[in-house]
Amino acid sequence: MVLRLSNRACVLSGSARLKSTLSTYFDEMGKAGIILKSASTGIFENLALEDWIPDRVDLQNRSMLLLWRNSPVVVIGRHQNPWQECNLPLMRRLGIPLARRRSGGGTVFHDFGNINMTFFTSKKKYDRHRNLKVVTSALKALRPDLDVAATDRFDILLNGHYKISGTAAKLGRTSAYHHCTLLCSVDRSILSSVLKSNTSEVIKSNATPSVPSPVKNLLDVDPTLDSNTIMDAIASQYSNEFGFDSPVITVDPTHEGLMPGIHKMAQDLQTWEWIYGRTPKFSVCSSIVVDDVTIKLDMDIKNGAVGQCAMEIPENWLPSEMVNEFTSTLNGSNYCPNETAVLMAAFMRTVSMTADVAEKIHRLCAGVVSVM
Repeated sequence: MVLRLSNRACVLSGSARLKSTLSTYFDEMGKAGIILKSASTGIFENLALEDWIPDRVDLQNRSMLLLWRNSPVVVIGRHQNPWQECNLPLMRRLGIPLARRRSGGGTVFHDFGNINMTFFTSKKKYDRHRNLKVVTSALKALRPDLDVAATDRFDILLNGHYKISGTAAKLGRTSAYHHCTLLCSVDRSILSSVLKSNTSEVIKSNATPSVPSPVKNLLDVDPTLDSNTIMDAIASQYSNEFGFDSPVITVDPTHEGLMPGIHKMAQDLQTWEWIYGRTPKFSVCSSIVVDDVTIKLDMDIKNGAVGQCAMEIPENWLPSEMVNEFTSTLNGSNYCPNETAVLMAAFMRTVSMTADVAEKIHRLCAGVVSVM
């Protein structure tokens, strides 16, 4: 059974009843277990929905499962460094956005071939083992001979080797949520490309690193294991495991009327300050080659901004005074290729220099941007 909620009404057994908010509807349902499916495929709307539920819904005597999928996106954990985790230049070329979630854990690639599941409970009832049992039992119900099992790291392995699911969690004062992925038919060529950093070797950081693992799609094992079939099975198993009798409620997290405050939550997740600025401080130590000249570049990055920049450049290639002006311009700026390019364009317009020096500054800027 599917209940479709709009920003104006909930249709239940053919009769329309106006509801003030989604949390009001849940309270009037009076059910101890609720299953939701997001109508959105936007990462920021779905992450905002994950924030909104524990913030606005009473979970002390209620458990909830949210099923959701996204269009292509890379999602990093709360305490991770995106420059260390993924290939940002490639993602920009492919038009794949970056998101930072509020839970910990490692970096993942989502597309329509990946299922996301979020289990919401009170903090006292938080149980990742039981949640993963729901997933593995649902898969075995579809294919009894399927070799899937949860690990002590709360991953799910296929055939004891291939990772098909990873876990992360966020524990609040009274409530908690545990979310996990499930690889059904993800584009593995894009996954492997975007999750391979082009700058990790030049970065020194204490940020939480991801742990690479071999992966496989469930569809590679059984072509009947498509995303919709699996989501239906997980919803059914969730009800069986916890003794609930809940329909699947499809919600649209873009509707402010049903979920007051959710628009701001989604907007906050899209800011540069959250996605990049929340990166733990790190340093960049790199050697870049410009015109067959090796240039040593050292930068300290804090809150996503250049705290200090130093370069070792031969005096006969670029005068030290020009180098100092160049690095001073970068200090305090966001560690961002677009902002750096704009700053350097302004620098070249306002600082007096010969055409030869201007060409060198232009190529030097390209070298610095290459590590961003």
